[in-house]
Amino acid sequence: MTKTMTGMSTAEEQPFSLKAIIPPLLAIIVGMIMVILDGTVVNVAVPKLVDYFASDLKTIQWAITGYTLALAAVIPLAGWMTDRFGSKQVFLATLTMFILGSMLCSVAQSSSQLIIFRVIQGLGGGMVAPIGMAMVFKLAPVERRGSIMGMLGIPMLLAPALGPVLSGWLVEYVSWHWIFLINVPIGIVGIILGVKYLPKSEQKSKGKLDILGIILAPIAFSMLAYGVNEGGGTSWSSTPAIIGLSVGGVALILLVIVELLHKNPLLQLRVFRSSDFTRGIILTWVMQAALFGSMLFVPLYLQQIRSYTPLETGLILLPQALASAIGMPIGGRLFDKIGARPLAFVGLSIITVTLFLLSGISVTTNLSLIMTYLGFLGFGMGLTMMPLNTHVLNAAPREWVGSVTSLTAAAQQVVVSFAIAGMTGYLTSQIAVHMGALKAGSNPLTAAVSGFDDVFFLSGCIGVVGVLMSIILRKPKLSAGDPTSGEGQKADAAMMMGH
Repeated sequence: MTKTMTGMSTAEEQPFSLKAIIPPLLAIIVGMIMVILDGTVVNVAVPKLVDYFASDLKTIQWAITGYTLALAAVIPLAGWMTDRFGSKQVFLATLTMFILGSMLCSVAQSSSQLIIFRVIQGLGGGMVAPIGMAMVFKLAPVERRGSIMGMLGIPMLLAPALGPVLSGWLVEYVSWHWIFLINVPIGIVGIILGVKYLPKSEQKSKGKLDILGIILAPIAFSMLAYGVNEGGGTSWSSTPAIIGLSVGGVALILLVIVELLHKNPLLQLRVFRSSDFTRGIILTWVMQAALFGSMLFVPLYLQQIRSYTPLETGLILLPQALASAIGMPIGGRLFDKIGARPLAFVGLSIITVTLFLLSGISVTTNLSLIMTYLGFLGFGMGLTMMPLNTHVLNAAPREWVGSVTSLTAAAQQVVVSFAIAGMTGYLTSQIAVHMGALKAGSNPLTAAVSGFDDVFFLSGCIGVVGVLMSIILRKPKLSAGDPTSGEGQKADAAMMMGH
C-alpha cells in the first residue's frame, strides 16, 4: 500500500484496538442520537405549538411532515456525497446544518417559519445515520463487527423511547423552545469529537456522474413518503395521496431502470443479485413493518385509552428502551460467534410472542404487566436489529457499503411509512367495526381497545412471517471467500456486475 492511501484504509490495516475506536464511535453516536431523538420529540409538543402559534393541527403537522420529506429526499444521496467529498467532511457538514436548523426552529416566530426551519433540519439530519453506520462498519474489523455495530445500535433504539420523556418534561416544565435548543450543545460536542477523532476518508472518483439518479431518487422517496403520509392521515383516495404515490411510484420505476443501466449508479441496486443480501433486507423490512407499526400504537393506547400524559407514557415505555439497550450488545457479541440466523430466529420469536400477548390487553390491564411485555419487546428488538443490519452490510462488497447504507435507510423510510399508514387505517376501520357491534350501555373504550388488539394481532402475524424467513438466513463466512474479505469481495462484485 502506498503512502498516499490514508484514512480509513490505513486504519483498517492496523491491529484492532477498542481504545482507539471508542472516540470516533462516540462522535458518530452523539450525532446519530441527536437526529433520532428529534424525530420523536416534536410529536409530543404538537398541542403546545398549535396554541403558541395560534395555528391549527393540520398546519403544525407539516412541521413533522416537512422534516420527514426532507429526510427521505437526502438519504439516497449519502453514498454519492461521501464518495465525492469524503465521509468525515460530509458527516460534519450535515451535522452543522442540523444544528443550524435546530437553532432556527427554536426562534421561529410563525408556523410557516417553523416548517421551513424543520426542512433545513431534515436536510441536515437525513444523511447522518447512513453515513455514520457506513463509517463504523468500515472502522470495525470483521471478527468484531457485530460487537461494534451493537454498540452503535444502543442509541438507535434508546433515542425513540427517550424522546417522548425528554420532550414531555421540557414542554411541561421548561419551554417548547428547548426541544430544539438542546440539540445545539450536543451537536457542538459531536462536531468537536468528529473533527478530532473521525478518520479522514479518501474521496473516490466515481466516473460519469449519475445525474438522473440524483434527480429521481429524492423525488421517488420523498413523494412516496408524502403520499403515504397523506393517505394514512386522511384518505387513500384524496388528491394529495394519489399525486404523491403516483409521482413517487413512477419516479421509483424510472430510478430502478436508470440505476441498473448506469455504470456508476447513485444506488447500487445490483447488490440484490446477492441472495444473502436479498434475504437479509427482506427480513429486515418484515421486522420493521411488525415493530415500528406496533411501537406507534402502544403510546396511543396509553394516552387515548388509559389517559396517561405524554411524560407518564414516556416513563412507562422506559423498560422497552432499557431492555433493548441490554439486548443490543448481547446480540452484537453473539453475532460475531454464531451469525445472524439464530439471533434473528430467537429475537423475532420473542417479538412475535409479545405482540400476540399485547393483542389481549384490555381497558384495565395491569400496568406492570404491560411494562413487562414492553421489556420483552425491547429485548427482542435489541437482539435482532443490529445483527440483521450487519448481516445485510456483510453481504455487500465493501466498496459499496456507503451506497448500500443509503439504499437500506431510504427503503426503511418508505417501508416504515407504509407500515404505520396501513396499520393506522386498519386501526380506524377495526374500531369502527367494534363500535358498530357495541351493545347498548357498553363502554365505548372497550371497542377502541379491541381495535388496538386487532392491530397487535396483525403485527404478530407479520412477526410469524419474519420468524419463518429467519430460518433461510445463512451464517456469514469469516474467511477468504467471505464477501467482506478482499478476494471474496472481488468475486462477489464481479458476479453482481455481471462480469
